[in-house]
Amino acid sequence: MEHYLPVIWGGLIGTAITLYVLLDGFDLGVGILFPFGKSEAERDHMMNSVAPFWDGNETWLILGGGGLWVAFPSAYAIIMPAMYIPVILMLLGLIFRGVAFEFRFVSKPHHRLWDFAFAAGSIVAAFCQGLVLGGVLSGIDVVDGKFAGGPFDFLSPFGIMCGFGMIVGYALLGSTWLMVRIEGGVADRARKWAFPALVLLLAFIVAVSIWTPLIHPHIADRWFSAPNIYVLWLVPVVTALVALFAMRKIDGHHPLSAFAASVALFLLCFLGLGISTFPYMVPPTLTVWDTAAVPASQLFTLFGVLVMLPIILLYTAFVYWTFRGKLQPGEGYH
Repeated sequence: MEHYLPVIWGGLIGTAITLYVLLDGFDLGVGILFPFGKSEAERDHMMNSVAPFWDGNETWLILGGGGLWVAFPSAYAIIMPAMYIPVILMLLGLIFRGVAFEFRFVSKPHHRLWDFAFAAGSIVAAFCQGLVLGGVLSGIDVVDGKFAGGPFDFLSPFGIMCGFGMIVGYALLGSTWLMVRIEGGVADRARKWAFPALVLLLAFIVAVSIWTPLIHPHIADRWFSAPNIYVLWLVPVVTALVALFAMRKIDGHHPLSAFAASVALFLLCFLGLGISTFPYMVPPTLTVWDTAAVPASQLFTLFGVLVMLPIILLYTAFVYWTFRGKLQPGEGYH
């Protein structure tokens, strides 16, 4: 059991991060697309489509970060100093957009500053999440179990590319979400926004898929050596098929299928990341076993998660069920 505890915790943290990216991804995407709304009424409509969900979606970020802290304290102590700047900027972006939800409607007609806070906060948060992803994938310098790099190591061309990739990925989730939730002119424009977002996301997926094996021989060996290659070739093929499916559903005015395909693309990306990085918690040096807390601590906190996780899932499902259906123009929750 002690051998599998770090793997279980790694799976829980990975699940929390995946759910955060998917759920907060579409509402960040709406914020990224917010400046493209043609009128104030359209922008109100876009913001109201995510207003009941955005704060609950961020619960998964807390679970992922908190889980890393309690279950893998050595990894937390290495990753955080390496990523302090993008993490702090990301949190500031999330704070600004969160405040905008509360203040924008009550400050009308003097709400331009909150429009900017909502859009800029969403873009900065998405870009910084890509920087963190790119920084971790690029590898973190570790000497004697401690971070040995500089404060700007995350700011590499690869990290910047991941930042822009995250923005267009969230824009795809946001546009397909708007197709599902809204009718009328905004939904038509969201369908037009989804096409370039999908094409750009595919370009970034291809770039990351080529770049990471080139700079990390162990990742190239995992993907392209026998017998792994006999199975793993299915991942890019399925990704291409899902992308083609998403394109057809966007073009054919099938919003729910288009949104589901966008989510599937993100899940396939996470699968690829997991294949490339497992079992490393701090790539490419420290594994989940190297950085795990003592078994008694992991077991104690695991019981807490097993109690809280169903509660989080239940209230998340309750909110989405309560606010289901199309949002009509003029409707809102403020």
